[in-house]
Amino acid sequence: MDPRYSAQDILLCDLCQTAALQSHCELCHVNLCIVCVGKHLSDSSKRHNVVPYKHRTSTPNYPKCPNHIQKHCELYCEKCDIPVCSTCISSGKHKGHDLSDALQKLTSKTKDLEKDLKELEERIYPTYEEITLDLKSEKVNLEKHYKKLTTAVTKQGEDWHREIDIIVNKQKSEIDEMKTKHLAALNKQEIDIKQITSDVKHSILDLKKILDSNDVSLTSAYKSRNAEFRNLPPKVNVTLPSFSPHQINTEQLHQMFGSLSALSITTDEHGYTMKTPEAVSCSPVKPLLDEPELITTIHTGYTIYSVTCLSDEEIWTCGLDKIMKLYNLQGKLLKSIQTKSGNWSCDITVTRIGDLVYTDPDTRTVNIVKNKQIQEVIRLQGWKPYYVCSTSSGDLLVIMVSDDDKQLKVVRYSGSTEKQTIQFDSEGKPLYSSEGLKYISENRNLDICVADHGAKAVVVVNQAGRLRFRYTGPPSTNKRSFVPAGITTDSQSQILTADCNNYCIHILDQDGQFLRYIDNCDLYYPFGLCVDTRDNLFVTERLRGRVKKIKYM
Repeated sequence: MDPRYSAQDILLCDLCQTAALQSHCELCHVNLCIVCVGKHLSDSSKRHNVVPYKHRTSTPNYPKCPNHIQKHCELYCEKCDIPVCSTCISSGKHKGHDLSDALQKLTSKTKDLEKDLKELEERIYPTYEEITLDLKSEKVNLEKHYKKLTTAVTKQGEDWHREIDIIVNKQKSEIDEMKTKHLAALNKQEIDIKQITSDVKHSILDLKKILDSNDVSLTSAYKSRNAEFRNLPPKVNVTLPSFSPHQINTEQLHQMFGSLSALSITTDEHGYTMKTPEAVSCSPVKPLLDEPELITTIHTGYTIYSVTCLSDEEIWTCGLDKIMKLYNLQGKLLKSIQTKSGNWSCDITVTRIGDLVYTDPDTRTVNIVKNKQIQEVIRLQGWKPYYVCSTSSGDLLVIMVSDDDKQLKVVRYSGSTEKQTIQFDSEGKPLYSSEGLKYISENRNLDICVADHGAKAVVVVNQAGRLRFRYTGPPSTNKRSFVPAGITTDSQSQILTADCNNYCIHILDQDGQFLRYIDNCDLYYPFGLCVDTRDNLFVTERLRGRVKKIKYM
């Protein structure tokens, strides 16, 4: 032990954190006490090489000192919370401070980082995703509510208009009736006057005739009607009707029409709650429906291979052309993006933050679409990327084939950095066939599931890349041979794969046990699969150019 360490700086076992370390696993880079060696070796999912700590061959990767370029920081000052070298110590700046091994401190801090990462991935991020979904749902309900309010106000206005029209038409009718009566009275008087006027005219002519004739008999027979004519007929007096509009009282009208209650917006500091670790580990059990239901069918009009959910309301598709298309559930085309090279995109996926990723085998690239701009993420040499999926950690799993089409492997990338290669089983045999289509999906338990069309099997490996099982169809069936195409997983860690030879979907549990078929939704050559956050299944029918949304849980 370094003489500069105090008694409390004894190096401890990385597992139990209580006993002094004795051994070191060179493959896992873990320090172990005698008791924990056995526990560590019991994990058969990894290879181990445990040696006495003092005989370890790995060279500690101590960081360089920023103040003394030729020195490495082998110690860590607990008080200053920084790594330090021997020159820093001898300078006296850290006199009396507690010191620990820098790599041990790194290991401790790495565990804290892993703990933070786990909480972010399993609790915090899913909680924010749920809040986002709730807000989207509220926005949908908002549209419905305000549309309902607008409809109610419009209806009230129509009712008022209808009542006003009735009043107006009634008064117009009354005016027409009064006008008719008035006109009739005047017409009658006009007829009477014309008759009397005619009589007067005849009397005038008769008198002139008598006077001109000097005939005694005519003169003696004349009877005067002047007294009758002097008695003028009665005059028709009419009091004309008038309209007296009432003054419009706007305030009273508002009260009579109806009122809107005020909008109240408040914030509740404790409205959202973070999921507990127990709630995260225990997802609610959703039973399978006895009869899956076809919810909707989206017609794309082109040969379609892959589908992936951007949200519960929007899906990306790609097929036998260079255009990737975004549809809503009503079948409306929302967006089209052409591949950067102008070649066809073999497969697509959506990252956790909603960016579209696609593979371009002709240019040997994997590309991401950010803010309508296409960026190259991965460029391969000697291999062509075909199929891809985004993982819960934000990595990409890429299925690639060698240029001579004889080898196939799954590679995990963080950005453009290769982190893991999965190609062979424990006996050195290829896990996957090099022929046919391949689709890939990560399960909730972090298993990696590949639908191997050429091998007529679903091949599932664990997170470390070790084979867990192969599924080649249910034990006994009268169907034709199982030929998988698309594959996806749901919140229950169930595996769903399209059987394009039998026009159905197989549902398996996470251990590869067959649960049931989806074969009642008129599926024709089912191909690409994905599920949304509510475990609704989307299936592409390659030859018909359709996407079907199916509820199965």
